[in-house]
Amino acid sequence: MENLPDRPNPQSHLRASDSDRDQVVEVLREALMAGRLTQDEHSERLEQTLSARTLGELEPITQDLAVPGQPFRPATAPVPAPGQGVVPIEEPADPQDSFDTVIGIFGGGERKGRWRVKRRTNALALFGGYDLDMTNAVFEGREVTVYAFAVFGGIDVTVPAGVEVRNHGVGIFGGFGGRGTEDIDPTAPVVVLKGLALFGGVSGQAAKPKKNKKGHGQLGH
Repeated sequence: MENLPDRPNPQSHLRASDSDRDQVVEVLREALMAGRLTQDEHSERLEQTLSARTLGELEPITQDLAVPGQPFRPATAPVPAPGQGVVPIEEPADPQDSFDTVIGIFGGGERKGRWRVKRRTNALALFGGYDLDMTNAVFEGREVTVYAFAVFGGIDVTVPAGVEVRNHGVGIFGGFGGRGTEDIDPTAPVVVLKGLALFGGVSGQAAKPKKNKKGHGQLGH
């Protein structure tokens, strides 16, 4: 049977939404885990996805990854069931400004509470330390990257329960490690740790789930 040429998508000119980009990110993630994409290919396509502004720019990214009979359809990402997707993800107002820098030199610093985790965070600890507590933070993307450099210092990254932590850092006369929760939530963001620990340490771990104690009232009343 002769293959008919693909018809142009009449919606290619429409602006892509956060859910459209998130759907492509999930397809790329599954392709990476299945071995259909290398790490470099995944990183390159992920960058294209995050910078895409229209549906027409998104479609070619997964064109060779779509399952026959199940092509990519924008804005059809499944809606999480109640109780899922508890980690908030919000698209930044300006994607070009989605990076942050934190520094701890001969001292310490921290980020905690309700703050926005940029898609890229540069963290430097030089003869000092820095704590990045993302437990109650809002993520500006399905996948965020922390470039951590600890020289005679330490950087601790704490992620919410259900978040996956990927470690791509190097430790030289020091330690560089990341470990997320055992039960990964597929709707939660992914935190990628990259960088260097030189005579220092960089660690990533998931926050322990809060346990309700019997006989005590709940906080927040």
